[in-house]
Amino acid sequence: MQAVASRLSGQRYAQAIFELALENQQLEQWDQDLRLAADVLGDEEFALFLGHADVPQERKIAAIEAVLSEAHPLVRNLVSLLVGRGGVSAMRDVQEGYSQLLDDHLGRQRAEVTTAVPLEPAELERITDFVRQLVGREVVLSARVDENILGGLIVQIGDQLLDGSTSSGLERMRQAVRAQVA
Repeated sequence: MQAVASRLSGQRYAQAIFELALENQQLEQWDQDLRLAADVLGDEEFALFLGHADVPQERKIAAIEAVLSEAHPLVRNLVSLLVGRGGVSAMRDVQEGYSQLLDDHLGRQRAEVTTAVPLEPAELERITDFVRQLVGREVVLSARVDENILGGLIVQIGDQLLDGSTSSGLERMRQAVRAQVA
């Protein structure tokens, strides 16, 4: 239940921040700053420090100011507010909500490709073109390597998953053989 509440409050913050960034024509800057803040708060040790009841609030705020010194002052204020309310975990929801609003506003779609080995730039471009044709929008593609898929690729586009990995093909084959034997 707390995860749902975190997501909902994260969406409210994201919407308010997006409107402010749009009004001030700082959409991309806010996106970068929110990503930085979410990454910083995603650090397990830093999150434990911020969540520790024995650490004075002034010390937490000073640490936030130091670590996020390059970020917009309102981003630092937001992080301090979340820390003060015990909502450090909501920062990722704020960042993801903001990024989704930004992508919708700019008419782009994020996608992630997972492969067993790193892809060459030309391969990434071909995959980006393929996804662009599928969704009919500009695509921002991120790539990650997972040796467990053995080969092929997995493409995540929003809620859709296109699984062309060798490991899932082998799993389907194994299930088919089991069904034949049973």
